[in-house]
Amino acid sequence: MREQRKVLVGRVTSDKMDKSIVVEIQQVTRHPIYGKVIRSHRKFMAHDESNQCTVGDVVRIAEARPTSRRKRWVVDAILEHVEA
Repeated sequence: MREQRKVLVGRVTSDKMDKSIVVEIQQVTRHPIYGKVIRSHRKFMAHDESNQCTVGDVVRIAEARPTSRRKRWVVDAILEHVEA
């Protein structure tokens, strides 16, 4: 049986490359002692075969085999499309 692949939801921050996008994933947690809200973010490069994603779109990316040196994710779906 095939393992479940990791899936993340984030916002597109760059689409200047051909068939590639940069997706920023934001995480909100509370400090374990002080309770202060801590916002952190990570950026992932994802493969966008059809070049449909634009800056500001909310997308779901899934883990995949390496496409290039930095790309290990592929666009699974566009959840919210932003019109220019």
